[in-house]
Amino acid sequence: MNESAPVDVDVALVGGGGAASLVLAALDRHGVRGLRVAVADPVRKRGQDRTWAFWGRPGGGLDPVLSASWRQVEVTTPTRRRVLDLAPLRYAMLRSAPVYARAAEAERRLGAVRLDAVAGALDDDGARVLVRGADGTALVRAAWVLDSRPRPPARPGRTSWLQHFRGWWAQSDVPLFDPRRAVLMDFRTPQPARGVSFGYVLPVSDRYALVEYTEFSPRPLTDDGYDAALRGYLGRLGVDPAALTVREVEDGVIPMTDAPFPRRPSPRVVRLGTAGGATRPSTGFTFSAMLRQADQVARALSAGRPPVPAPAYPRRHLWMDAVALRALDTGRVSGPEFFDRLFDRNPASRVLRFLDGDTSPAEDLAVMRSSPLLPMTCAVLGDAAGRLRGRLRRTG
Repeated sequence: MNESAPVDVDVALVGGGGAASLVLAALDRHGVRGLRVAVADPVRKRGQDRTWAFWGRPGGGLDPVLSASWRQVEVTTPTRRRVLDLAPLRYAMLRSAPVYARAAEAERRLGAVRLDAVAGALDDDGARVLVRGADGTALVRAAWVLDSRPRPPARPGRTSWLQHFRGWWAQSDVPLFDPRRAVLMDFRTPQPARGVSFGYVLPVSDRYALVEYTEFSPRPLTDDGYDAALRGYLGRLGVDPAALTVREVEDGVIPMTDAPFPRRPSPRVVRLGTAGGATRPSTGFTFSAMLRQADQVARALSAGRPPVPAPAYPRRHLWMDAVALRALDTGRVSGPEFFDRLFDRNPASRVLRFLDGDTSPAEDLAVMRSSPLLPMTCAVLGDAAGRLRGRLRRTG
């Protein structure tokens, strides 16, 4: 094993996807200089390979590279179509190409060392971390490692679902879409026996939009299953799929689980992205938390502090998510009913801020009161029993 020449740096980013790209851009934006940075990833990300959607106030640093944004969204159930005004927030769409381009420019400006290699073990002695390649070769030694590679949770959750989806970037020769608003959730799709499904439309113009079919459920579909679901949803919209040209296809699978994701597995290794708890268990939303993590890491490093971001979500929100997942998984609550009541009995901005982990305890109580009382009480009791059984197994 060759230990002779690992690169010595202050911070090593292991993995070069969305989370690492946002960190690089944040370091550059905050004017961090004189920091020795390395990026270890065999793939140099570029182009459009994914789309992120998120909500926030207008005027952020991402505004110049957004593909579209909307002040209104639709939430539709089989019995009601609801148009929600998000003010003072807005819903926004960001494609990956400008994020990767910003990260590449930040790498250049920071003078980062690029290691086009698959990272393996991270040997943390409490003072520095040795990043090894997949073959055990020493690649880089760093004071801190920011690891955004996908990782399994520390232990299985009591509920383990997936947010899985397929989207078509669809173009029409005639106006079909309303670019003034996005369709956030349309529950007129056939509901799975165990799970929740909905359609989703992000229009860039009246002739071009991302049309997506999403499920929250234990298992992904087949390719044919996703395509059939998308064709069926377009039919619900009154759109003939044959009249559209599909320019791109996007697929994704994101964990939805109450399993724990340790943010700091060793003294000088910090996990980011889904591996660092950025994915909201009840929805699979991840981008806003990744953005916060990147900003907190950059601010800490610019001030000479350890680059350890705060937990992505308050503990009380993670408990509420665990209860909601259990209620959905056991069938005590139907997904369309749950989200319909959530948006019906709360201002849209409160719901969205809750999903981002940005609501007060008083607002959280209002959100809890809007859910079906008896089924959620049963889920609370079931969650408590599950936690007790888990503790007994771990200590027994």
